[in-house]
Amino acid sequence: MSNYYEVLGVSRDAGAEEIKKAYRKKARQLHPDVAGPGHEEEFKEVSTAYEVLSDPDKRQVYDLGGEDALRGGGFGGGFAGADFGDLGGIFQSFFGGAAGGRGPASRARRGQDALVAVEVELADVAFGATRTVPVDTYVTCTTCGGSCCAPGTDPVTCSQCNGQGSIQRMTRTLLGQVMTSSPCPGCQGYGTVIVTPCKDCSGEGRTHRRQELEVSIPAGVSTGTRIRMSGRGEAGPAGGPNGDLYLEIHEKPHDFLEREGDDLYTELRVPMTAAALGATFPLQTLDGERQVTVRPGSQPNDEVVLDGLGVGRLRRKGRGDLHVSIVVETPTRLDDRQRQLLKELAALRGEDDVAPAKDEGVMGKLKERFSGR
Repeated sequence: MSNYYEVLGVSRDAGAEEIKKAYRKKARQLHPDVAGPGHEEEFKEVSTAYEVLSDPDKRQVYDLGGEDALRGGGFGGGFAGADFGDLGGIFQSFFGGAAGGRGPASRARRGQDALVAVEVELADVAFGATRTVPVDTYVTCTTCGGSCCAPGTDPVTCSQCNGQGSIQRMTRTLLGQVMTSSPCPGCQGYGTVIVTPCKDCSGEGRTHRRQELEVSIPAGVSTGTRIRMSGRGEAGPAGGPNGDLYLEIHEKPHDFLEREGDDLYTELRVPMTAAALGATFPLQTLDGERQVTVRPGSQPNDEVVLDGLGVGRLRRKGRGDLHVSIVVETPTRLDDRQRQLLKELAALRGEDDVAPAKDEGVMGKLKERFSGR
């Protein structure tokens, strides 16, 4: 069982700064670029000791019970059994460089997502539709197929980094001389150089073009709804995968129908006599002409509901309803005969002696107030 204090060469009452300085000294001595290979296990032990003693909670548990307390004290099995097989991240954090390169970078990158506004008619969102939408976007270059090279040529290995994509340099730091790694300036980290780029795409592997895309508009969408089309966005550079395309719906207003959710609303203007006697009228709907029956004695703003003639429900079966509001039209121009007939009707109904409506305006209210004194 290791004594972490002895591993770092500090006393049990050492402070955080003393522990940190001791660790850096040990780490510098055991670093492969300084001490050479064969010291990995010692470096692991020093790292483990520092991880425990630099954390107040873990240090307290260790002081009470040693490594066994750490293994059973809720610290994920303790550091004694931790995996330090990949020392690259540790070297990177403390010495500013990498233990071995990560390899050359890829030129291929994912294309950006695209957002396109699509104007649709009410009938499109009621029933669903397929539309052709023009989209200005990047597409994979048809000349080079995304390779970025002129036809018949290939990238060549970078002579500066020999295809590694990075250059290693010896750097002097507070811990001494350590090896650092940085992207190769000759190939920008790709490991290869394109000597003869494709002329059609200027070596990017993609070109800008307007495309006509066929898109499906599902029933029930509304203004502001976004439809995601996976992989239909911009092509990525150097043959990278496409981004996604988002269609934002903008619904055009209808001439005589208004939409609220899945339901539609409209008005039907009928003569006063038809409202009194009842009648049937034709009405234009999204499904063609339908007959609307106005019941005898219908009043203004009475409503007739036509089931299932509204908008299709998004991702659900069925459709909303069409609500028809009755607007009763009172005649404004009467000839003598018509006026006489209305008077006779009023007399028959006992309505010929109905008093005129009381004036409820400002002057009427003042008159009523002062007359009551």
